[in-house]
Amino acid sequence: MTYGKTKEALGRLTSEQFHVTQQNGTERPFAGEYDDHFEPGIYVDIVSGEPLFSSSAKFNSGCGWPAFSKPIVDENVNELRDGSYGMVRTEVRSVHGDSHLGHVFPDGPSDMGGLRYCINSASLRFVPKEDMEAEGYGAFLNQVEEA
Repeated sequence: MTYGKTKEALGRLTSEQFHVTQQNGTERPFAGEYDDHFEPGIYVDIVSGEPLFSSSAKFNSGCGWPAFSKPIVDENVNELRDGSYGMVRTEVRSVHGDSHLGHVFPDGPSDMGGLRYCINSASLRFVPKEDMEAEGYGAFLNQVEEA
C-alpha cells in the first residue's frame, strides 16, 4: 500500500481536520470523536491513510484527547521538537502525510512503556477490525486485540 498527501485527500478534509493536520492546530479537549472510543481496530492518518495506532495501545488518560502508548509502525511517526506557546514539547507528525497529529509525553502508564501519545481525533480515521482486511490493513490484525 502506498501512502501520501494528495490534493484530493486534502479536499476531503473538514475545516477542523485541515486546521489540525495542516496548520498544527488542536481540537478542544473532550470534544474529539475518538477520545472515549475503544472499539477494536486501527487508527490511520486522515490524510494519507498510513497506519498510526492500534486500539490495543489505546488507554484512557483523562487528558481529553485519544491517548496511545506507542505507534503501530514506528517508521510512520516523526517526533520533532516543538517550542511553540512558550513550552518545549515533542510534536508527533505522520511521515507520509506530514500531518500534525499531536504530542508525546513521558507520563503514560509504566506497564505500557511509559509514553502517552496525545493525539487529535481530527487527524485520525478509525478502521474497525472487521474492515481492516478489506481496506488493505490485514497485516496489522495481529496488533489488534478484542476490547
